[in-house]
Amino acid sequence: MIWGEVNLKMDLASNCKYQMFFGRNLNSITCKGLALIVIALFLRVVLLPSFSGYGGIDKNNLDLVHSRSLSLDSDNGIRKDKFLEVPQIVWGLNNQKIAFARACLTARMLNRTLLMPSLSASLFYKEIDRLQPISFDKVFQFERFNSLCNGFVQLGSYSDLRNQTGVYELQKGSGRKWTVERDLDQLKQLSNDPFDGYEVIRIVGKNPFLWHDHWPVKDYAMVFECLVLVDEIAREADRVVSKIREVGKEMSSRSGSAQSDFGPDSSLLEPVPYVAVHMRIEIDWMIHCKKLERKLNVSEICSSKREIMERVGNIVGLKGPTVVYLAVADSLLEDSSILTGWKEGLLPVEKNKLGVDGIYNKYPYLIQSAIDYEVCSKADVFVGNSFSTFSSLVALERTQKMIRMGVTSSCGAGVRWPSYAYNILGESNGPHKWMTNMSDSSLKAISYGSNIITC
Repeated sequence: MIWGEVNLKMDLASNCKYQMFFGRNLNSITCKGLALIVIALFLRVVLLPSFSGYGGIDKNNLDLVHSRSLSLDSDNGIRKDKFLEVPQIVWGLNNQKIAFARACLTARMLNRTLLMPSLSASLFYKEIDRLQPISFDKVFQFERFNSLCNGFVQLGSYSDLRNQTGVYELQKGSGRKWTVERDLDQLKQLSNDPFDGYEVIRIVGKNPFLWHDHWPVKDYAMVFECLVLVDEIAREADRVVSKIREVGKEMSSRSGSAQSDFGPDSSLLEPVPYVAVHMRIEIDWMIHCKKLERKLNVSEICSSKREIMERVGNIVGLKGPTVVYLAVADSLLEDSSILTGWKEGLLPVEKNKLGVDGIYNKYPYLIQSAIDYEVCSKADVFVGNSFSTFSSLVALERTQKMIRMGVTSSCGAGVRWPSYAYNILGESNGPHKWMTNMSDSSLKAISYGSNIITC
């Protein structure tokens, strides 16, 4: 909407007032209607400024990242009588979140409601038949999702189906010849008859994580913000966070020292700050990252245990005593060496040492990852690997928190919710400051560690 169109409506409204002033009999309902249009257009222009990308965020535009008003052009929003069905969503927690968001955005493009998909509770990359399905609403709040994403994307249940038409089944293309352009053309065709007449379009074949990406980072961020854990899982994550802060409080009481510059003051009434480190040093990751370094001809993907410890210890403004929670793979929990060699004043803990392993062990892999994700996202300082999907989505969520607080750069001192990438060398031989570039045109940058705003 441009100001010229607003002025045109205002001229019409003025004309209405002018005619009534001279005693002409203009329909009052028409005048009132014009007045309402003018008010609506004015509010739209004032309250919904355009998003210019993170690189040059205007403070007046900050709230748009959190806005729920990015609806379709249709006055009716997402259709609730047309549906999209997708294959079971698989692999790691954050791969599943990306796949789910991509399915939502595909449904949005088709102006359809996404039928609530099945997630995967277990983690088997190659043995698909061993994947343990789990309903979306066993992990995330269904109604809360629709409330937060109202007008942007919509989830539906199979009970909503009327079965008045057949199901159109679409096989997703694959292989090198199936380009981004061909994929986009296929989706556009589905918006037209006869395909649009079907109540359900069912996409079969590849996991949505492997579909081509057609959407900017800010659209994915909108969907991610609508994902709220069910109360049971959220409470378990809060228990872990409380235990970490309790250990930190005991350390502070014994030492009587000041805490870091990143959290609240040292008042006993304030939560004690902690650092969360997503430590990727397990064997399968090291094999993967070494191959990726050779493929991309770069050297800043893999990090050794020693390098991570040194760089975390060199974070500017980080003072001891501070608890460092290590979010690590189960295969590393028996490796006591990950708890030794840290800078004096930093107390490393993982779920076993913290005594919360019983919380995790009650649940399958997906829920355990969701708990760790919450613990990392709530940390006062987060340090991860910029080539890790888990770390990247945590950094993205924390970037959104910073933007909503009016922070447009992570370069200053004392910034709340800071994130760092330990695989990239930063200030004072510490990890590189990390703020997600919300203006990227696709999520691909997150997969290749390049979605970082530099100071």
